[in-house]
Amino acid sequence: MRARIYQPARTAMQSGSAKTQQWVLEFAPASTREVDPLMGWTSSGDTQSQVRLRFDSREAAEAYATEKGLEFDVAEPKPRKPLIRQRGYGENFATDRKGAWTH
Repeated sequence: MRARIYQPARTAMQSGSAKTQQWVLEFAPASTREVDPLMGWTSSGDTQSQVRLRFDSREAAEAYATEKGLEFDVAEPKPRKPLIRQRGYGENFATDRKGAWTH
């Protein structure tokens, strides 16, 4: 069975880095999904595709996969460039603002 180990990226609704510090082990789907002709739902008999294991470190996730005899791929996270402004949000409303207002 094949697994994927990665560190999740933040969602579009997040401004911070919550839920992005842990590492996740996901199993690859073993069978294809099928559409139920009556209801139109998508289903699969593969229950492993529903399992997501979280680990505090990459090494712990790799150790678990090795212990269970799983083949795994590791996706390295892309570093996020920090957005740090000199004066922060208050700079938008400063009285000593040098540039013209754009709105």
